[in-house]
Amino acid sequence: MTDHVHDLAAVREATDRLLSAVGKLDNAAVAEASRLPDWTRGHVLAHLARNADALVNVLTGRPMYASAEARDADIARGAGRPLDVHLADLRDSAARFTEAAEAPGDPSRTVELRNGVTDTAARIPFRRLIEVELHHVDLGIGYELPDLPAEFTARAVGYLTARYSGHRDLPAVVLTAAGGGQWRTGGGEGTPVTVAGTAPALLGWLSGRGAKGADLTADGAPLPALPPL
Repeated sequence: MTDHVHDLAAVREATDRLLSAVGKLDNAAVAEASRLPDWTRGHVLAHLARNADALVNVLTGRPMYASAEARDADIARGAGRPLDVHLADLRDSAARFTEAAEAPGDPSRTVELRNGVTDTAARIPFRRLIEVELHHVDLGIGYELPDLPAEFTARAVGYLTARYSGHRDLPAVVLTAAGGGQWRTGGGEGTPVTVAGTAPALLGWLSGRGAKGADLTADGAPLPALPPL
C-alpha cells in the first residue's frame, strides 16, 4: 500500500542528498554534459525544479504543463543559470511541492498528469522520488545506481515493470533480482524470458540507464528490446 507520508519523507531525504552533492559543483561543472542526450547538468537541474512545480499543478487540479513546448522552453531557458540560482530554485520548488503534497485532501482522489495519464494523489510523492533519485544519477557526479536506497530500487523496478505490463511489443518477461525480488511484465504469450541480475542492474535496464543490461542474463539469449513507454 502506498504511504504518501513515508514517501514524502523519502523525497525530502533524496532532495537533501541532491542539494548537498550539487552544492559541491561549480558553474563550469553545471555547464558540462550530463548523462542524458543533449542535456547539460544545468538542463537536468532546471527540469527537476520545473517538475516539482508541475506536480504542484497536478496536486492542485491544474494542467501539469501549459504545453509540451512550454515545458521544453522552461528547461532550456533555465539550464544556463549559475549554480547558486539552480540551488535556490531547487530548494524553493521542493518546498512548494512539499507544501502542496502535505495540504489537506483525499489522498485517494484521482489526479491527471501529462497526456491523459491519471493516478492517485497518494502516489505523486513516489513519482517525484523517482525523478529526484534517477536524475541525481543522470548528473554523473558520483551517485550511481547501486547507491540508491534498496527500498527505492525495488519499488522503482516494480513501478517500471507495471508500466510495461501488457505491452504488446514486449514478450512475457520475468525479472529476478539477486538476493530476492521477482516481477512479471510484458504482453507476449508463451514461456516468459527470465531476466536476472542485481536490482540496480534491473533498474538500469528498465530505465535506460547504467550499463543498460550488460550485467544481466536472459536465458542465454540477448535481452528483449524495451519499447518506448
